[in-house]
Amino acid sequence: MKIKTVKKSYEQVLALPAPVHQKPVRQHILFRILLRVLSTWDLWATNFTYRKIGMERLNKGEPCLVLMNHSSFIDLKIAFMLLFPRPFHIVCTSDGFVGKKGLMRRIGCIPTRKFMNDVVLVRDMVYVLRELKSSVLMYPEASYSFDGTQTPLPETIGKCIKLLKVPVIMIRTQGAFARDPLYNNLQLRKVKVSADIEYLLSPKEIEEKTPQELNAVLQKSFSFDYFRWQQENRVRISEPFRADGLNRMLYKCPECLTEGKMKGQGISLTCTHCGKSYELTEYGFLQAKEKETRFTHIPDWYRWERECVRKELLANTYHMEVPVAIYMMVNMNCIYQVGEGVLSHTREGFHLRGCEGKLDYVQEPSYSYSLYSDFYWYEIGDMICIGDEKAQYYCFPKGKEDIVAKTRLAVEELYKIVKALPDQKGCAL
Repeated sequence: MKIKTVKKSYEQVLALPAPVHQKPVRQHILFRILLRVLSTWDLWATNFTYRKIGMERLNKGEPCLVLMNHSSFIDLKIAFMLLFPRPFHIVCTSDGFVGKKGLMRRIGCIPTRKFMNDVVLVRDMVYVLRELKSSVLMYPEASYSFDGTQTPLPETIGKCIKLLKVPVIMIRTQGAFARDPLYNNLQLRKVKVSADIEYLLSPKEIEEKTPQELNAVLQKSFSFDYFRWQQENRVRISEPFRADGLNRMLYKCPECLTEGKMKGQGISLTCTHCGKSYELTEYGFLQAKEKETRFTHIPDWYRWERECVRKELLANTYHMEVPVAIYMMVNMNCIYQVGEGVLSHTREGFHLRGCEGKLDYVQEPSYSYSLYSDFYWYEIGDMICIGDEKAQYYCFPKGKEDIVAKTRLAVEELYKIVKALPDQKGCAL
């Protein structure tokens, strides 16, 4: 999947008029039928099956909030299958509207910016539920999982559920991540996919619980480990490219502690600095080709990287600075390629400078609990996105592509550290 891009100067992009907000429109039954039909082929190819749990509690015409874990591109097709013929609107990242705004609105999509407080989104969801009498599908994790485990949920999700006052439905997938993990360059594996759709919370249960208690319920529901699922269920993945790109996530060698020298290719992950090499087995384990296997489980390696990043932050030794190609989004017409610059990230937050000195953007660490970052974003490259309600800056590292996962980990850990401080300032670490 690609996205429409246009080259413009930074000044030209700033001069473009701000987009006008439009309320969601009613989803036409013909679009629901079309999307359901178009989803059939991919689901048939994965021998898709599903279970309903407690869904008899949901009335046929009753609007609800559907929460779904986010694993791969097939997620939305699963939703079309499970929710049909129920009308529902989909909370979607704004860049998904680029070049196809009219179509996305008619399908029933509601745009939002990832990892930002979005009051307008909440109003749109209320409008959809109460005025259009339609359900809302939301991926509260907001981003695909890098390592096959849960990503952070927004702290405000419990308050949002109490405000909406509608039943909450949960869709959990199995096999979707194993079929198409984000690090693997969109190469599909032959894996059976299934899902559970469960009635999770009634309006009465929501009323009786505090936002914190609701957050705890959701945290439990969104706890998963897809590599563990593969191992325990003996799901065989024999494709010879299964380790391609694994270095994007496992960027630090646990033997020599060198970063950015890992290479995932074929079925192997190798440190080109010290030579330590691992095989990613057909059942999702890592196995050293020589000597000791430090980590057999990929999420354990990724968790160790997170701990290393946190130690750097606490010791004030963390520093990322990289040349980047800069794209901007200020409307939904296209993504504007505005030039080049330098992106830095420290305990003070982000600092983006570029476009011949005309762009200078700073983002404090308390701004967001996570980071919109992606591998092979719209087939352009690995990406880090920062920005505010006026503009989003999509930064593509040049020469240091394997910094994306570390930067996301740093943002999440820095937010936790800053949140614990009395003045909420990154400089007080």
